[in-house]
Amino acid sequence: MNFDNPEQVCLEGSLIIADPSLREATFRRSVLLLTNHSHSEGAHGYILNRPLEKTVGELLLDAEFSSLASLPVFIGGPVNSEQLTFSSIRWNPSAEELDYEIHLSAKEATQRLLEGFDVRAFVGYAGWSEGQLEHELKQRAWITHKAEECVLNTDHLETLWSDILKKMSPWHRLLADAPDDPSLN
Repeated sequence: MNFDNPEQVCLEGSLIIADPSLREATFRRSVLLLTNHSHSEGAHGYILNRPLEKTVGELLLDAEFSSLASLPVFIGGPVNSEQLTFSSIRWNPSAEELDYEIHLSAKEATQRLLEGFDVRAFVGYAGWSEGQLEHELKQRAWITHKAEECVLNTDHLETLWSDILKKMSPWHRLLADAPDDPSLN
């Protein structure tokens, strides 16, 4: 992707995948869905492969959340990590993209569940200020990729990062198979 003219690049709805060189703990081997992106306003997204190992019912005891009590909670990112947000995601086969809504109320999240959407609860989100994500992309901290239906499958979250990379190209397969610590190679 050419970032020589970043005002013309919009990654909203795309995945960004942490490059193996990105060692920061929050984003290490993470797969994010960018839900908003523009060069002038920054970017916003959620980490899709960081389960918190808690459910909504364990964090929110109010009756209004009872229909969502069994939903797993994910670490969405380091920004506003004290806030829980509901989002819905569904694969749109005709457009070959993810349909998503963010910042849903409990009532809206329950309705989306009934409509067949994958509803996720996120603690925090990932955010970038104006031009920050483009700078990180130029530094090759992230690999951009078209969203895939496989991100909806929560059965293989621990391998989602490597699974996506392995399908991209032989070079990306090498990246995915490299050990965390290259000195162990």
